[in-house]
Amino acid sequence: MAQDHLLTGLRRRLQEQEERRLSPLACPSRRALRRRSDPLAEQGHRLPFAVDADRVLHSLAYTRYIDKTQVFSLVDNDQISHRVLHVQLVSKIARGLGRMLGLNEDLIEAIALAHDLGHPPFGHDGERFLSAKCLEHGLGPFMHNLQSVHFLERLERGGRGLNLSLQVLDGVLTHDGEIHTVDLSPSRGKDFATLEAQMAAKRADPSLELLPMTLEGCLVRVADSIAYVGRDLEDAIVLGLVSRDMLPSEVREVLGESNGTIVYRLVEDVAAASLDHDRISFSPTVAQALGRLKAFNLEYIYTNPAIKTEHPKIAAAFDLLFERYLDDLRSHRLESPVYRDFLDRLDPAYKDETPPGGVVRDFLAGMTDEFFLKRHAELVSPRRLPGQLNTVHST
Repeated sequence: MAQDHLLTGLRRRLQEQEERRLSPLACPSRRALRRRSDPLAEQGHRLPFAVDADRVLHSLAYTRYIDKTQVFSLVDNDQISHRVLHVQLVSKIARGLGRMLGLNEDLIEAIALAHDLGHPPFGHDGERFLSAKCLEHGLGPFMHNLQSVHFLERLERGGRGLNLSLQVLDGVLTHDGEIHTVDLSPSRGKDFATLEAQMAAKRADPSLELLPMTLEGCLVRVADSIAYVGRDLEDAIVLGLVSRDMLPSEVREVLGESNGTIVYRLVEDVAAASLDHDRISFSPTVAQALGRLKAFNLEYIYTNPAIKTEHPKIAAAFDLLFERYLDDLRSHRLESPVYRDFLDRLDPAYKDETPPGGVVRDFLAGMTDEFFLKRHAELVSPRRLPGQLNTVHST
């Protein structure tokens, strides 16, 4: 009892410190909204958004970041970024900016760590291949931000979900780091009904732009671009796809030509342009240079044929695994990986509510690159039989 009283006092002190420290534009932890009552998040020494960040960090989906493609798949080079590094960079950059702007760093960290959990193996190309299979089977398009929310709400903890706050889920849903955002203001006043309506609208129209409900969510979305644009350039230089002297002169003059300089200048610019404003923005000069750098990366890195040579095989592998696991479900092959490694650990409600195609989508989306390749090899590569088959039975 004495310890409980001590922790309650500590929590109260942390809340008071947060209220004094945060900007009036920030989202304080006391505003955290959850779908259901959660004593573990409402007691103890941690504030609500810190609880969310811990839950994401300890989730199974976060563990699988370690072997998921960021940009370059099947590259035999240990110096190339994987998605786990990307989300850590987003978190670091966003928390640093949040500290300067007086925003809630716990909320920022939770959104940043969770924002890419729904990415399937092989990055955005894998997302495109999986989306094609989903559309073929009437599931609607696959989008990693929607899948991230789905993992967090429905697939973690054996199907019970993590019961994260609305503010974190909203930040994950609306992150859209691929959009060239130069000025982003929050769309406040959302509730869980809004979240569900926006997910449905996004599913119906993938081009629909959704705005975060908090300034912290806006910041993570901008930090996502800051984190990847220079890092992807460095990876491409290591692989020999581009050289620094290929960068447009405007990019070199305004942002620099190394990831460290690019990140530093972008962070400084966002801090100066956003301080004490209810928006996260770049200055016009930096925004234009960043747009040029993104266009350069798109032309010379993301669509470079040199990194696409194995993609027809990856697409064929998605097709084979999707159809095989769908048939396994329909034929009730309980020894199949879709049962053994996925469905058997989920609660009956998930199995009752999710069509077979949806189960396969969720299983494939959660795979790491290596796990995906192993499951594919099981279906297409001959395997050695044991030295003793024991098929003869005496009478």
